[in-house]
Amino acid sequence: MGITVIQKSDLSTRKRGAKVALVLAGGALTGGAFKLGGLKALDDFLINRKVTDFDIYVGLSAGAMLGAPLAAGVSPSEMLRTLEGTSVQFTRFRPSDFYAVNAGEILGRPIDYVLDLITYVPGIFVDLLADSRGLIERIRPAAEAFRRKPSFAALQDIAAPVIDALLARRVPLPHHYLPAGFFDNRRIEAYLRTNLERNGLPNDFRSFHQHTGKALYITAMNLDTAERVVFGHDEDCSLTVSEAVQASTALPGFYRPARINGVDYVDGGVRRTASIDVAIEHGADLVICYNPFRPFTNRVAHRYVPETGKFESEGTPLADQGIITVLNQVFRTLLHSRLQYGLRQYQEDTNFQGDIIVVEPTERDTRFFAMNPLAFWEGPKAGRHGYV
Repeated sequence: MGITVIQKSDLSTRKRGAKVALVLAGGALTGGAFKLGGLKALDDFLINRKVTDFDIYVGLSAGAMLGAPLAAGVSPSEMLRTLEGTSVQFTRFRPSDFYAVNAGEILGRPIDYVLDLITYVPGIFVDLLADSRGLIERIRPAAEAFRRKPSFAALQDIAAPVIDALLARRVPLPHHYLPAGFFDNRRIEAYLRTNLERNGLPNDFRSFHQHTGKALYITAMNLDTAERVVFGHDEDCSLTVSEAVQASTALPGFYRPARINGVDYVDGGVRRTASIDVAIEHGADLVICYNPFRPFTNRVAHRYVPETGKFESEGTPLADQGIITVLNQVFRTLLHSRLQYGLRQYQEDTNFQGDIIVVEPTERDTRFFAMNPLAFWEGPKAGRHGYV
């Protein structure tokens, strides 16, 4: 494990009532399992305290899926067992929960396209007939001007209302009918809702806070406004806990946006890699952040060979391993660099007097880098790897 520490508190004085926050970044399925393995190791390391005893829990994306059970007292070990079906508290998390095909859009949108294409031209004439009186009224002044003084500009004024009427109906372009995502994450919401009920846990944030004594915050992004939304007992309470998790786990492209109460939400990781600021703004003195996405440092040596007049590489460049490997490295770098930028701000902020510990894979962790984040079958292996 790689560990980064930002220490700004006065260690010479013990602060009474200090709050500890656990902030969980995304990571999809293998990243979530990797975090659980690391949290299990932390559980084993801690004395007189467990990771379920912290005061504040902040999660986004896969971290949101973990944050709610942890805040409710479900141990990391127990949550790892849900992947294998041996948990006594939660039911098995199945591939069908993770890979629920967005069949409604995949099958329905091509049909909608054909129907809209067939009815497009007839629809234009119907619109013109329905608005014929208003169209004539809009054309009449320009026609009078053209009669008095014919000109190309006056002719344009006559044509403009007609063109506007023709273009009022949206042209059915093929790309407007592509599915918004390959899969649908409503089963993730149903899974968490069912298991909260199974364990007698409230599914609304205020009751959850009263029942557990823990502050749970989940972040997502409103797709239409591009704004971050923070759900919690003293934040936005418009969604249930399970609905907030659905909103936060709607990975763009993979899942369709989560439309809940008429609002479209996407993965909370789009706005922030880890919402450390949420924990600090709610009084955390110590923040422990788990981030599974870190770029891989691939050591490749290049040397010039005079005999051939070419450069040769010692090692395998990532670009030679295909587009999936390239995208894996690029997205890890984007997410990690945002997190590092935020950490530097806290390091330089004289007003911040708390401490932050960030736990990540090492930059040379070949095994974890090779795991597909969206591969369900890699979950147990990622959990074991995160533990060691």
